[in-house]
Amino acid sequence: MARFELVIFDNDGVLVDSEPIANQVLADLLTGYGWPTTFQDSVNTYLGGTLQHVRDLVEPQLGRPLPADFEDQYHERLFARIETELTAVPGVADALDRIDLPTCVASSGSHPRIERTLKTVGLYDRFAGRIFSADDVTRGKPFPDLFLYAAEQSGSAPDRCVVIEDSPYGVAAGKAAGMTVIGYAGVTPADRLQDADVIIAAMTELLPELDRLASR
Repeated sequence: MARFELVIFDNDGVLVDSEPIANQVLADLLTGYGWPTTFQDSVNTYLGGTLQHVRDLVEPQLGRPLPADFEDQYHERLFARIETELTAVPGVADALDRIDLPTCVASSGSHPRIERTLKTVGLYDRFAGRIFSADDVTRGKPFPDLFLYAAEQSGSAPDRCVVIEDSPYGVAAGKAAGMTVIGYAGVTPADRLQDADVIIAAMTELLPELDRLASR
C-alpha cells in the first residue's frame, strides 16, 4: 500500500452499523414534526449529511423551522437505542487489524456521537486522538473540508489518502478533496455510490481493494 499514507474511515455505516437505527429515528422525528418520512426516504435524502443539512432541506418545504430542540431530541432517541442495539459493521474489526497504514475517522456526526458509538462497539481506542467531526470545519460533506482537515491534521497529502464511505455525500466529499474513494454498499444501494473509485459490498473486500488500488 505504498501509494497511500492514510486511510480515512467514515463512522456511521462504515465502522458502526448505526445507519438502520439513525435513519429510523430521523424518519420518526420528521414525521412527528409534520414532514412524513419513511426509513427509505431518510436513507435516500439525508444519509451521510449533518443535522444542519436536514434542517436546510426540510424547513423550506415544511414552511417553518424545525423545533429548536430537534438535534437534542434526535440524539436522545438515538443514544437510547444505540446502548442496546448498536454493533460494529461486520468484518471491520478484522480489516482494521490487517491494515498497515495510519487510520483516522472523519464523520458528519458530532464528537460526542462519534465517541459514544465507537466506545459502544469497542473500536474507540483504535482511533482515539485521530477523530474528526463536521463540527471541526465550516462546511460538512458533500464539501471536501472535513477530509482535507483530517489529512492536514494527520500530515498526509490528499492524493495519498483513501476514504472509506457509505454515502453519496461522503463519496462526493472525498472526490472533491482529491482523494481515492472506496464506496461501501452496506445500507446504501451500490448505484448511489457510483462516483467512488471502487465499490465493495463487504468489509472482507476492503484489504484486497486497497492493495489493488495501491498498485495502480
